[in-house]
Amino acid sequence: MRKPIIYFLCSGNACRSQMAEGWARFLAGNQVEVYSAGIEAHGLNPRAVAAMRDAGVDISHHTSDIIDLDRLNNADYVITLCGDANDKCPVTPPHVRRLHWGIEDPAKVTGSEEAVTAKFHEVRDTIKERVVQFLNEALDLRV
Repeated sequence: MRKPIIYFLCSGNACRSQMAEGWARFLAGNQVEVYSAGIEAHGLNPRAVAAMRDAGVDISHHTSDIIDLDRLNNADYVITLCGDANDKCPVTPPHVRRLHWGIEDPAKVTGSEEAVTAKFHEVRDTIKERVVQFLNEALDLRV
């Protein structure tokens, strides 16, 4: 039986989609195929890497990629994490289930280092909750 394919999309594939990919890989293991991409590739945000590392998940090997149309068309689930990606994502075939999780961009937060780090941790934890809920409810994985 083929593993479900999950494709997380965001504007620049730098923070939120990377964290979602990291959580899904970490929590579901080899039960799913997981990818992420962006409308543009902005490079992996080091603060996202640090926030995930603080939670025990290594995403330092991830790359920032633009949307691959073959992958998009073959996915079972396409999940957008920001309005820009939701609005600009190419049309998907009817068999692809599209979901939208509007999650705040932690890279846009300004202030002290502590405040910015706290926002990255908050977004990381919000994404984890959404990924756990998705894996449990949509895929019945019970992670």
